Amino acid sequence: MFRKFENLVDPYVAHDDQDRPPRRLWPFLWEYSQPFKGLFAVTAFMSVVVAAIEIGLIWYMGRVVDILSGGEPAEVLSAYGLELILAAVFILTLRPVLQGLDVALLNNAILPQFGALVRWRAHKQVLRQSVGFFENDFAGRIANRIMQTPGSAGDAIFQVFDAITFSLAYLVGAAFLLTSSDPRLALPLVLWFGLYVVLLRWTMRRVGPASKASADARSNTTGRVVDSYTNIHSVKLFAHHDAELAYAKEAIEDTRQTFAREMRIFTLMDVLLVTLNGFLIVAVVGWGIALWAQGAASVGVVAAATALALRLSAMTGWIMWAVSTFFRALGVVAEGMETITEPIDLVDAPNAVPLDLRRGEIRLENLSHHYGRATGGIDDITLTIRPGEKIGLVGRSGAGKSSLVKLLLRFYDAEQGRILIDGQDIAKVQQDSLRSVIGMVQQDSSLLHRSVRDNILYGAPGASEEEMIAAAKRAEAHEFILDLEDPQGRQGYDAHVGERGVKLSGGQRQRVTLARVILKNAPILVLDEATSALDSEVEAQIQETLYGVMEGKTVVAIAHRLSTIAQMDRIVVMDDGKIVEEGTHSALLALGGLYASFWARQSGGFIGIDEEASEPA
Repeated sequence: MFRKFENLVDPYVAHDDQDRPPRRLWPFLWEYSQPFKGLFAVTAFMSVVVAAIEIGLIWYMGRVVDILSGGEPAEVLSAYGLELILAAVFILTLRPVLQGLDVALLNNAILPQFGALVRWRAHKQVLRQSVGFFENDFAGRIANRIMQTPGSAGDAIFQVFDAITFSLAYLVGAAFLLTSSDPRLALPLVLWFGLYVVLLRWTMRRVGPASKASADARSNTTGRVVDSYTNIHSVKLFAHHDAELAYAKEAIEDTRQTFAREMRIFTLMDVLLVTLNGFLIVAVVGWGIALWAQGAASVGVVAAATALALRLSAMTGWIMWAVSTFFRALGVVAEGMETITEPIDLVDAPNAVPLDLRRGEIRLENLSHHYGRATGGIDDITLTIRPGEKIGLVGRSGAGKSSLVKLLLRFYDAEQGRILIDGQDIAKVQQDSLRSVIGMVQQDSSLLHRSVRDNILYGAPGASEEEMIAAAKRAEAHEFILDLEDPQGRQGYDAHVGERGVKLSGGQRQRVTLARVILKNAPILVLDEATSALDSEVEAQIQETLYGVMEGKTVVAIAHRLSTIAQMDRIVVMDDGKIVEEGTHSALLALGGLYASFWARQSGGFIGIDEEASEPA
């Protein structure tokens, strides 16, 4: 039975991606609610039906009082016995069915699916963002917003149908019931409702901003805490336990203060609400007694009015809290929207086509990129890498090497100039097709917190087990992989490697990464310090593998250890974002310039580290 309700809406229904999603709250919620429109209408109708039944029961209890006051028991039961039995049957059978339908629509058909839909679409939207988007924020804060926004959106929807729609219908029904008994009985209710709306408005104007501030503070705290956990090796290495606690405490204290300010609003609301409800009870019951004393109202009417006033008094706290929760949830959604609705600027060009790679020529034309700043990055670079040519890229940190690679992968759009692969501007082809033809081994060889098999197959998900193992063997990784076992007892290729691969050594991570790139077998290969984490013996073995992998490919290799690129077809030397020298190893040594000075100063094969500066991210 539950599955019928749970399958009324598919939370993963196809929808068009938006580069500029709605950035205002109500258009945002309206956009995400489209698959639920019909279901929302039915649920709202059922909330009204349930409220009408509640009002009808109060009215009928008043009628029962009048019936029982109208004669001897035998006469009353003879005249009204069947009516009372039918009322009991309705209360025991039809009422639970209607109530159950109302609850099932909300709890089973809407809430799980709506939360899943928001979470799925939000995650899908954020994954489309550029690398720069993630480099400019805490991963923990982004994840926190993605996780808390769907829950809060679900809370808002729940309150709309469980409390707001029900209470409005209940209020209209109460006014109708009191008016039908005696129009004067509705006067206290109208006055009370006016004061209630004033209190509600006062509360809501403050709850939304306060809730948004609290949500933002919580996200910031999560970001700081996750940042410490993610970099726990650095925390322990530099003995910064106390500093990290102080860093987190600052955010936790800000969260406490913002939440305390939010709670002050609710405390004031509760005190004022109790006073207001006291007025409702005294006014309605007192007025009913006065009308009874004048002979203008029966005992049943007074009983119904009393029951209604007590019921409304009990409900108002719940309604106020529900409405407050509604606006608080909207505040959390608004905070999450700051991440979810961030415009996606790095997108495929209109009518972009897949990259048609035929030879593998790379041409940079007057390429400049400074990350929106006046300095840093690269400046007016023109370079042609011939098909199948292998170039080494060297220079101090901050020279622009990594910036050039990020632009080649189109992690950023160049501020000036362009990059062409086989004559095709990479800004005008589909991003996925561009990256599918480039294999990259990074110095920071982080892995997914999944099995070794999953990590290697990331390079070619359709590869066979034999092909995957062959790639691991070529990367000198097969032997150590067979010895792996994680805390859950999974062994070998099934062992999980931990977040960012922390359960493996740096050399092991780099070899798994290399196996992944070998399996991908892309025609363009980018190596960013590909052997930096390996010991000399393994590096010598890997170098032979790399030379084999490079065969027939266009290769760009970044290295501080110059011995690893001395055999390249050409070496390009960068400094301060520009190309200052290029040629073969021997030609550059004969030139006696910057490369020759690097070579002369090497210790263990590295460029002078003490002269390095930080490169822009």
